[in-house]
Amino acid sequence: MTNYVLSDATRKKYEGVSCATLCTALFKRGLRNQFIQDVHPVLPKAKNMVGQAFTLRYIPAREDLNQLTVFQNPAHPQRAAVEQCPPGFVMVMDSRKDPRAASAGSILVSRLMIRGVAGVVTDGGFRDSPEIGDLDIPAYHNRPSAPTNLTLHQALDINVPIGCGDVAVWPGDVVVGDREGVIIVPAHLAEDIADEAVEMTAFEDFVTEEVRKGRSIIGLYPATHEETKADFARWRQANGR
Repeated sequence: MTNYVLSDATRKKYEGVSCATLCTALFKRGLRNQFIQDVHPVLPKAKNMVGQAFTLRYIPAREDLNQLTVFQNPAHPQRAAVEQCPPGFVMVMDSRKDPRAASAGSILVSRLMIRGVAGVVTDGGFRDSPEIGDLDIPAYHNRPSAPTNLTLHQALDINVPIGCGDVAVWPGDVVVGDREGVIIVPAHLAEDIADEAVEMTAFEDFVTEEVRKGRSIIGLYPATHEETKADFARWRQANGR
């Protein structure tokens, strides 16, 4: 658990950087496995998903414990997690990388959206995925999956450390999703990584402009020539970056 609180200013920084840039910033600190594997946007959104992680862990379903009647219990962990996930957080589900049954459907995701949750991620699948794609909430999964979660998954633990797509996720970690996928930034690094990613993005935008003008990447990317550093400084001043 963490006492870290994501500020509006830091959230704004993460909204303007890519998962690719964040991967590199984390790699510099020795973290190689923060990008969730085999998870994609249900429908890409214009703006990054950013929020702290609120987690739900599934285990394999046992038939006698997972009849439809379990949903009549208001404390059922899946339903309870949907009602407990704080506004501005991202609900992250450990479905054991098994998309054969849905982790949730459009009604639950709609409820998360109405409650102000920043996004939802599973390493399994979603049912009603066309409807989820049309909602005003970022959603990421492995693939569409029509069967109810009860056929394969039993929701068990709320807001505990989980594995999602082979990445360790602790409650309170920062979750960032773009049109490529989702990355997890450990909470204790969140401020430093945000600042570094903003700087890296400015440089990468400069480099992209130069490459599209026909400039060679040698000495430019990385900036091993002094000329590059001087050009970048002028570019930043001219573009307010």
